[in-house]
Amino acid sequence: MARRIGTEVSLAVADAVKMAAPDVISAYPITPQTHIVEELSEFVANGELDAEYIPVESEHSAMSAAVGAAAAGARVYTATSSQGLALMHEILFIASSMRLPMVMTVANRSLSGPISIWNDHSDIMAERDIGWVQLFVENGQEALEFTWAAFRIGEDKRVMLPVVVNMDGFIMSHMIEPITIPDQEVVDAFLKPYEPQIKLDTADPVTFGPVGVPEVYLEAKKQCEQALLDSKAVVSEVIDDLNHTFGRQYGLVETNGAEDAETVIVTMGSLGESVMTAVDRMNANGKAVRQARIRLWRPFPVEEFMDAVSGAKKLVVIDRAISPGSVNGPVAQELKSVFYGRLDAPEIVNVIAGIGGRDVPVDDFVQMVELAEKGELAETYTLWGLDSDA
Repeated sequence: MARRIGTEVSLAVADAVKMAAPDVISAYPITPQTHIVEELSEFVANGELDAEYIPVESEHSAMSAAVGAAAAGARVYTATSSQGLALMHEILFIASSMRLPMVMTVANRSLSGPISIWNDHSDIMAERDIGWVQLFVENGQEALEFTWAAFRIGEDKRVMLPVVVNMDGFIMSHMIEPITIPDQEVVDAFLKPYEPQIKLDTADPVTFGPVGVPEVYLEAKKQCEQALLDSKAVVSEVIDDLNHTFGRQYGLVETNGAEDAETVIVTMGSLGESVMTAVDRMNANGKAVRQARIRLWRPFPVEEFMDAVSGAKKLVVIDRAISPGSVNGPVAQELKSVFYGRLDAPEIVNVIAGIGGRDVPVDDFVQMVELAEKGELAETYTLWGLDSDA
């Protein structure tokens, strides 16, 4: 029978990984994902999880070990954050270009400097173009269930790509929430054992990662991009089955609030729950506002996003990363690209908020909508809460 318990979200993610029965876990702890790999190390040490646990000397080595294990046909898991993800950068491209499925939880955290251990999305936004499937979750239940979905998406023979599950550091990773953990049999029915298509085998040798001379490099990159684009259909299929199995209503882009609203707030990650409260409050006070929450970041679900904001005249896009030297935050850039040249394009207003763990209370989102509708936010982007005297 399913158990509903109060637990730290990081520990719930470790439970999800254990129930997915990985063959290999490569681990290098970095705040705030440390509790995940610590818990997994105890599972392995106690004999509760039959997996190879590889403690390495850096995140670069953690991803290198993951690539090697995946090439050998193992089900692989790792986790990281912030500078650790940045240190993996070189190998992240190799994992996707070699079409090696694996799952990585990124407890999103700001990048140095100045040194900050608190949450924003600057780590993963610096890795937008690594060719991985990228998902965002906004609470502990989603972090649990999308860990299983991520294994299934990446290992699908139509995909064969690594998958990132993004969850906001501390705001989620260290939060204790009520989480329902299903029976192992239910997870086993949803996530079958992994059967690799191609693996390193001395009895049937293959070559991984050869040199890409100019005559083939472009074609190889195009094949990887096409595989990522094609993965969207599989992501939808897996989410549909996840909804059926666990009784959820997840989508690639999810909406909340007034369907006839001309103003829509766009979010990713844990801010979505605060915005949901703000939208519900505004709707209750007679103000028509809608929310669109982006769950699938890569590949970007263009059609689903346009359906979610259909009829909107103004989008208030909340970014949690600064793109230095650009005219918008990364999510706003993406959406302006999506709507470029369309006669029915809504006005896109960009607010960059919650940087470096800065608190963004519910009332602030109400104020953002009011200022946006009055035309009092910047044409490029507004750095929310900036202290001009700092």
